[in-house]
Amino acid sequence: MAFIDTTNYAPELADEVRTMYGRQEAHYGYVPNYAKVFCHRPEMMGLWAQLLSGAKRHMSKRHYELTTFAAAHALRSTLCALAHGKALTEFFSSEDVQAMARGKMPDSLSSAEVTMMTFARDVARDATKVTHGQIEQLKRHGFTDADIFDIAATAAARSFWTKVLDALGVEADTAFLEMDVDFRRAMTVGRPIDFLRRPVVEDLPAYAGYSTEGLA
Repeated sequence: MAFIDTTNYAPELADEVRTMYGRQEAHYGYVPNYAKVFCHRPEMMGLWAQLLSGAKRHMSKRHYELTTFAAAHALRSTLCALAHGKALTEFFSSEDVQAMARGKMPDSLSSAEVTMMTFARDVARDATKVTHGQIEQLKRHGFTDADIFDIAATAAARSFWTKVLDALGVEADTAFLEMDVDFRRAMTVGRPIDFLRRPVVEDLPAYAGYSTEGLA
């Protein structure tokens, strides 16, 4: 589902689009909604992959996922909250990830991680509100200047990704409906999951700009 026309996977596609779709299908077993909007500029998907690789290179997976989730949640990206919330269950219980989605900071987070996530959320919401005091607080928790750069870059990169996708009406794929209902609901912080193609909608909240009426 997107507001712009997209191209489905087909052998006759241009080489760059076919290659991009092929990588996505090999990883997920299908071509995700987000990838389809890049059919118009497939080279940008490659640039995004390079940006992600640079952001991840110097961060632990746990810190990368926490930073990304905090930014995605602040930006109200259902797609990224679902994907990175699921990734966080490698390190935290489902209940704790759901608590993070509600803006809570469970005891399983260290004080340094709480400070890191707060900073990432502030970067995503309005970076002009970040203060020098926040940077000093991160340093007191052991983060170096380079570490702080990585956190800021990761949160800012997520802003680019979510704003492109939300501006084009991209919704999380129906594959996410296989998740636990309570977990899925907690992660649905913005656009609903691929709602026009859903067989049932009784558990879908009516978010601003969307209505469950008339959907089947």
